[in-house]
Amino acid sequence: MPHPPHPPHLPPRLLVADQVAGRISLLDLPDGDERAALHHRHLAEHAGFLALPDDLLACVDDRAGELLVLDPYGPDTGRPLVRRRIPVAVPAEHLAAAPGGRHLAVTTGLGRNEEAWTGLLTAVDLGAPDGAVAVRVRGRTGEPGVTVLGGPSPLVVLRHREPGELLVHRHRDLMAAPPSCPPTEPVRRIGLPDADGHGDAHDPVTGRVFAAAGSGVHRVRHDGEALTTEPPLPWDADGRTGGRGYYLRLDPVRRTLWSCVRGGPTAPGQWPEWTNDAWWHRLDTGTTGRLELGPGLVFRLAVTARHIAYSRVHPDGDELILLAAPTTPGARPHIAARLPLPAMAGAPRRGGTPWDGVQRRAVAASPGDGLVAVSRGGHGEVHVFDADRAEPVTTLTLPTPLDDGGHLALVTPGDGAHADPVGR
Repeated sequence: MPHPPHPPHLPPRLLVADQVAGRISLLDLPDGDERAALHHRHLAEHAGFLALPDDLLACVDDRAGELLVLDPYGPDTGRPLVRRRIPVAVPAEHLAAAPGGRHLAVTTGLGRNEEAWTGLLTAVDLGAPDGAVAVRVRGRTGEPGVTVLGGPSPLVVLRHREPGELLVHRHRDLMAAPPSCPPTEPVRRIGLPDADGHGDAHDPVTGRVFAAAGSGVHRVRHDGEALTTEPPLPWDADGRTGGRGYYLRLDPVRRTLWSCVRGGPTAPGQWPEWTNDAWWHRLDTGTTGRLELGPGLVFRLAVTARHIAYSRVHPDGDELILLAAPTTPGARPHIAARLPLPAMAGAPRRGGTPWDGVQRRAVAASPGDGLVAVSRGGHGEVHVFDADRAEPVTTLTLPTPLDDGGHLALVTPGDGAHADPVGR
């Protein structure tokens, strides 16, 4: 039986996951009223939240070993926040869906282990005739990225770092595997020149898969049953050279790939001297550019209706950087604002690594709205900004500390976020 439609004029909603404390909060914006909460739920932070059609989201509970399909507007019509629970292999590393949202894949990574110990891959069919079905198979250990390509026969493409390689599986073959996690062989292997891949994106409009590596952004185009390699995109642009991006994100509003190119010293203890440039590539025109953001730690980014948001952590002060990202032909992104963020008591220090035993920040936005949310790890706070006005809106206080920065997802009805079919 179909679910009733969402009521009109619903506010933006923010999902705040404290993966350490095991809580997921659903808040109205901007007032912060809690509409629902999930307890004993530990989000797989690296896999993140995956936008699905019909304003749904998916994520993985890394302790329970379940894929959760969340309905952020379900509570408005008496439905629970959790629409479905499907068992999957953990620790979850990456999560992706085919463009229609029915076929998904979850890869496994290190978790809290020193080295990779599981190569389990879970394929999920949310639209199977008898209800959602999940199948686990065994592949190569590591921390593979994943994209799921649509069409009559969806493909699961794993991106392995060592050796650099794309492994292609038919989703239907994975779903037909017998029990007991059998080994599986790809239907195609596509070599990559680097053994340092990190960062994946998928453009459903052109069928292209993008994999970030030291030598550039490697591209493969899906056309029917064929997969064709294309020349990689360079990180160098606008006279700025060196470094590489460790993260890729598809911006469905401007049909643009975004990343942050990190350069400078390689030693983790010298992270305050790392350089950071916003990098973008317009998918329809082929234009590529770079723009300096400043030193320190910059990693993930968020997409709003008119801006791209980066958080920058540095001993001299943290900030939210807003890039104006116009859609008019020929217009180039530029820094619209730098907004200070309150310091974190457990922030990374000079001489230490920026990710071991320190607090971090998560950032989230919706491509259908102008709000940006940034967490303050260890303080149980989320700061909400209006990107269009370049000003703070409110500070939300959560019941748990958000150690490690937590993880955020900001949604608005019909925002089209599922056009980026990779978990973030």
